[in-house]
Amino acid sequence: MKKVLFGIDSTDSLPLLKEGRLGLITNPSGITSDIVQSYELLHGKYNLSALFSAEHGIYGAAQAGARFTETETETRTGTPVYSLYNGITAPTDEMMSKTDILCFDMQDVGARFYTYLYTMTRSMKAAAKHGKPFVVFDRPNPIGLTSVEGEILDENNASFIGEYAVPHRYGLTIGEFARYINEEKQIGAELYVVPCKGLTRDMYYSDTDLPFVAPSPNMPTPATALVYPGTCIFEGVRNVSEGRGTTQPFEFVGAPFIDEIKLSDHMNSLGFEGVRARAVRFCPTFSKHAGEVCRGIQIHVTDKRSFTPVKYGCCLFRYLYENYELDVNESTIKKNFGTSRILETNDIDGLFSDCAQKCLEFRKSTEKYRLY
Repeated sequence: MKKVLFGIDSTDSLPLLKEGRLGLITNPSGITSDIVQSYELLHGKYNLSALFSAEHGIYGAAQAGARFTETETETRTGTPVYSLYNGITAPTDEMMSKTDILCFDMQDVGARFYTYLYTMTRSMKAAAKHGKPFVVFDRPNPIGLTSVEGEILDENNASFIGEYAVPHRYGLTIGEFARYINEEKQIGAELYVVPCKGLTRDMYYSDTDLPFVAPSPNMPTPATALVYPGTCIFEGVRNVSEGRGTTQPFEFVGAPFIDEIKLSDHMNSLGFEGVRARAVRFCPTFSKHAGEVCRGIQIHVTDKRSFTPVKYGCCLFRYLYENYELDVNESTIKKNFGTSRILETNDIDGLFSDCAQKCLEFRKSTEKYRLY
């Protein structure tokens, strides 16, 4: 493995950090390569005046969508903590008065519907409004930088799980994403991105020697991130479990009423490269079908570079949609998928042929924002 460093490992490269009070948007995934929390590092070296938490909280303990109240101060450093999730998704004017330079260090997962992206971009807007610098400490994209896949979001379906016209899998680091949105959406923030060292565009997280801290409770490993862009669509199906409440969320998909043998045989018959479906039964401890035995599949990725998670997840969705009575939340599906097209066609090859052209155009539009 090649030695790679996070952006937070290179704070000395940005003298700006010494020029005022720092606010940091972070959670447990914000660590150095030596497994020191970013807020501990900044507290020891600079004037860290405020911490801001996104979904799941500063300690990462809250489940998806849960409302929570942060502690008044972070335990180790004594730094005040302000929530950017309990009805407030960007720093308020009062919060911005606590800091001179707003920083961001959280692990994303390479999928458009991960809320941390929009905690970041909305906070960039707040920084721009107040004329204060915004610093992103960059991190590797767990699912790589070479593949761009999926539907482009129709911004009429914009929400906190997707605000901008980007595909499911956008092929950028979070720092590159910030550069792209800041310019293309004319946010106008005074943006600084501290890049990773040693990172190359062909790397997945598992190609580095970096430690991985789960960025959210149901994203325990980089392997979870590989399937997440495809199976997250089942968050919009009320009676099919996407594996929440198991040890392998998003790798398990099922429900009590599904024939797991037929499902696994069907998915394996489609000829997808780099993946194998295995018939399973599982029992979630919470979330959908808690305490019930679900029948479905476990998705085993055998080659991360040839696996196309979004198309795979959509084929899985369409098979279940056409063969079982799914309780679909159409609004959530549209927000997640980006359009309503997945509900309207069973021609997945045609749909993804169209998507591929749009993804190519998106890839070209992001080239000038690349750091690696």
